[in-house]
Order: sequence, then structure tokens, then C-alpha cells
Amino acid sequence: MDTINELAAEERTARIILGIASEPGDAVTGRMIRTVGASETVARLPADEAPPGPDGDTWQRRLAPRLDAAQTQRVLAETERHGMRVLIPGDAEWPAGIDALGDGAPVALWAKGDTGLLNRPVWDRLTVTGARASTAYGEHATTELVQSAVADSRVVLSGGAYGIDGAAHRAALTSDGSTVAVLAGGLDRPYPAGHTDLLTRVGKEGLLLSELPPGAAPTRWRFLQRGRLLAALSGTVLIAEAGYRSGTLHTAARAAELGRPVGAVPGPITSATSTGCHRLLRDGLAAVVTGYDDVRELLHGVRDRAHRAVRERAGFESDPLDAGPPAQGRDLRGPVL
Repeated sequence: MDTINELAAEERTARIILGIASEPGDAVTGRMIRTVGASETVARLPADEAPPGPDGDTWQRRLAPRLDAAQTQRVLAETERHGMRVLIPGDAEWPAGIDALGDGAPVALWAKGDTGLLNRPVWDRLTVTGARASTAYGEHATTELVQSAVADSRVVLSGGAYGIDGAAHRAALTSDGSTVAVLAGGLDRPYPAGHTDLLTRVGKEGLLLSELPPGAAPTRWRFLQRGRLLAALSGTVLIAEAGYRSGTLHTAARAAELGRPVGAVPGPITSATSTGCHRLLRDGLAAVVTGYDDVRELLHGVRDRAHRAVRERAGFESDPLDAGPPAQGRDLRGPVL
């Protein structure tokens, strides 16, 4: 364990160790880091005494066996070999909006490509996602909306999957726009395999991003947790096409929890791949999107709320043009710079 503790003496490496040992969205690890720091969190894992708190013993028993100095060295070597960077809070490229996830935020992010895309305000970033078994209609609508978003200087995020995700990345690239693929596994093993060429191009012309270290395989849990990153990283989540139980609805739900607006593209009432979008609209979780003007309005709303929140915290009076009923129960910290 001395080797692990020596490695963990540096904050970035300590977070890498915790990123290897923990799973995405681990709020107990996040709370420990917030309370005592990453290096001390690593030191407390193999300690004889469990950390205080109701989850301390379970957390320790779950993560301590995963501490492996040799594995950490392998991850560090693979990170360098594949030309990746490891981003942590405090870095200039640590993305605005991600801290809205609180203790469930990533302990670190592996990035390959243009990390400067993460410096853009959250309202300049748009997540476009949807059905894997998409239709020609869904892909056409996605392409049209993404091309307009690129012309409006927005960064387009998606998950690199088949269907709507792939259509969003391709439309951004062919329009000479900026796109970010957030993956549910290590960046050294692009998934799905059929999108290896597409994701390689995204890594060269845009950005690949993951909270999983090199070598990590995607799992169902990691796919679900990837959705929370897409929600937190963008000002608006757009669901272009989705089935009634599509995993992308989880992304929409997380966006709503974070106070990010969700847009849904309506489709034929007879189309099974549009039932998820119609479900969001029926339940009041999404605004109807019939063109890019609707998307721009949602993004502008995020920007305006963020600016208003900054003025309020600074003690300035609200501009008369901003007057209106206060947002009930909504935490405005999410979209802030």
C-alpha cells in the first residue's frame, strides 16, 4: 500500500486511482473527496478503521480491494500512449456545468482532442441524442437541427452510439462544426465497434470524453451514468427520436433534475420510435421542437437565467425587462458559468 499512497500524494494521480476503483456517480467517494481531499480519501480506503458515516464501512469494503498500484501504472501509461489528458476540478478545461452534479460529479475526466471545447459557456453546448434504431425521418430531423446548431456556433454533444447519436456527430463534422462524444467506457476502446472510424475522427476534429479510465468496458450502469454527463455538460438536451423505454429518456430526466430544458421532436403517432418523445411532451418534461428556432429559444433561456442569477448573487437589482415570477424550487446554479 505504500506504493499506492506514494502515487496518491499528487492530487491528479489520486483522482485517477479513485476513478479506477469507483464507479461513475459514486456520491460517497465524491463526498469523501469534498471533505478530506482526494489523496486522503485514497489513504482512508485501506485503513483499519472505517470512515465515519452510514456508508463508510460499505464504501471501504467495496473499493479497498480495487486499489492496485500496478493497474494505476498501466492506466497512466495507456493515458500517455493514446495521447489523452486527465482533467480534474481546477483545470482551465474543467467543463462549466459539471459541478451541478454535486458529490456525484466525475472524480476525473479522460479527454482526447480539443479540450478547449469545454471552455464554452454551457448554453453554447447542445446535447442531441435519441434512438439507436432510428428511422430516416429521425436522422433527417437530427441532421437539419445539428446543421443549424453548427451555423449558430454551438458545440454538439452526443454519446457516439448508432442511430441518432451517430447522425448528430456526422452532421456536425460534415458541417465543419464542433462535436464532443461522451463515451461509457475507456477512450482506448471505442464503442460501438462499428463507429470506430467515426469516433476516431471525432477525437481528431472534436473531442472524446469519458470518466472511465483506459481499458474500462461499457456496462449498462455506465451507459445510464453517461446520460447524466450529457445532461450536465450541455445547456439543453434535445431528444430527436426515442422509443417508449429508450435509455435516452433517462438522460432527459437527469437534465430536468438539473434544471436544463429538454426539447423533443414530435413524430408520427404511428411510429414506435417517436413514442418516447411523445411521452416526454405528454408528461410536460420537454418542450416541442419543430425547428432550430425552438432550440435556440431554450438555450437563450438558460443563458438569461444564468446571467440573472449572477446579478442576484452580486446584489444587483434585476433588470426590469427580466421581471417575472421567481422560479419555484429551481436551483439556478446549474447553468452558471
